[in-house]
Amino acid sequence: MLRNHVITEPAETATLPAADRSFGFLVHDVSRLVKRRFERAVRHTGLPITRRQAAVLLYVARKEGVSQAEVANWLDIEPIALVRMLDKLYEERLVERRAHPTDRRVRTLWLMPAARPVVERILEINLSIREEAFAGLPAGAREALIAALASVKDNLLLQEEASSERSGGAELTAAAFVDRVVG
Repeated sequence: MLRNHVITEPAETATLPAADRSFGFLVHDVSRLVKRRFERAVRHTGLPITRRQAAVLLYVARKEGVSQAEVANWLDIEPIALVRMLDKLYEERLVERRAHPTDRRVRTLWLMPAARPVVERILEINLSIREEAFAGLPAGAREALIAALASVKDNLLLQEEASSERSGGAELTAAAFVDRVVG
């Protein structure tokens, strides 16, 4: 049963932070701008990859032999979307898929020789963007910011795990949410 709730007084907007200064908006905007800078730099250098493909290359470079499923999970994308990316990376002779030595259902990912200079260039672009982003910040502030964001990430991951365990992995449907909140 729905209950009618009437708000009798307007929200105090003066106590709300400006949208461009709130944590969530700042994190989102920084992420968006870094992505945009990366895309422009890649286009400028002529690298034949997208930002997401670059992320796949870097992950495989760190963990050669990783499974396709692990990479899809890490990128938080559907496996079929990863397969399309891998097809393109294979066409560019950057990544190859191999059968897992003990589990024929699993495909592992490996860098091809042409990928090494591309990975180096991606790392150079990333460093350049990081230097642009941190311009004017002392080294201590850079380290503190990275440490703080790592802590925030860890906190959120712990909450995600706890929420998943409490709900048995089931997501709350919109109808169940409305029923819980309103009813």
